[in-house]
Amino acid sequence: MKHSDWHIQPYTPERKVAWDEFVTYSKNATFLFLRNYMEYHANRFTEASLMIYKGNTLMALLPGNLEGETFHSHQGLTYGGLLMPSSITYLEVEEALAVALIYLRNQLKVRCVCYRAIPHIYHLRPAEEDLYALFRLGASLRGRSLSSVLTPSQPLPFRQLRRRQQHRAEQMELQVVHDNDFSAFWPILEENLMRRHNVHPVHSLTEIELLHNRFPHNIKLHRVVSKGCTVGGCVVYETTQVAHVQYIAATEEGKRAGALDLLFAELIHHVYHHKPYFDFGISSLYDGIFLNQGLLFQKEGFGARAVLYDTYELIL
Repeated sequence: MKHSDWHIQPYTPERKVAWDEFVTYSKNATFLFLRNYMEYHANRFTEASLMIYKGNTLMALLPGNLEGETFHSHQGLTYGGLLMPSSITYLEVEEALAVALIYLRNQLKVRCVCYRAIPHIYHLRPAEEDLYALFRLGASLRGRSLSSVLTPSQPLPFRQLRRRQQHRAEQMELQVVHDNDFSAFWPILEENLMRRHNVHPVHSLTEIELLHNRFPHNIKLHRVVSKGCTVGGCVVYETTQVAHVQYIAATEEGKRAGALDLLFAELIHHVYHHKPYFDFGISSLYDGIFLNQGLLFQKEGFGARAVLYDTYELIL
């Protein structure tokens, strides 16, 4: 392949406007790739994002960070990969990736690329050119996480257990509220994660409030309340194609009362009925090696089925 017309510009703050403008008309990007989202935790990562040009035309973006001799796309995001405009052709994608890899190897001394592909449900138009290019370059599948997704316009029926729990919540007069009171939900989430997995949420309360203030139309909180007290809830990341559940939690009282069953019935059948996809998130750990069958059973009870979040590895 000839790369003479192609060149790389490493991302710098001076290029923020150009970066964000490209994200807004990319066929496979979401708000997670806007710099105001990517940079809320910039101190945790060594920035290495690339802007890929053909002549004077910006053709693609590759969000990423460095960790030793490994380039990740991107460790701070749920998914990553090459961001592309609708007009790009397959051969141009192949050229863009080839030029990016040459730059990573020669300029940044990268020896391994860890590539988190953007799942197809987020694509505004077909956008899997990068996967075929990676295959031709010899990339291997490093991780495969199992997420549970449904189509709200054509949902499968809830399992009997989920319907029974929803009915219980209705009888107990639990209510679903949609507001910005993250401080009422975060202690429940933190307690759940610490007790079950001995971990903290990826976002602190301060960080999620900051991100909500930056992206109020994309980051939404939905709580379940019993007699004025929060007993469950979830945080949803809204993109054009997908309502993605970023966090789910309930108190012991809320679990017994069917709080999450009531919540998801409301979200699936009413709040997000217009979305092409409703994504409950992954039920696997350690690059997909471990499957949490109990969590998967709960999500499938709402009618969700498998979509994969894949990670590829390419040795340079």
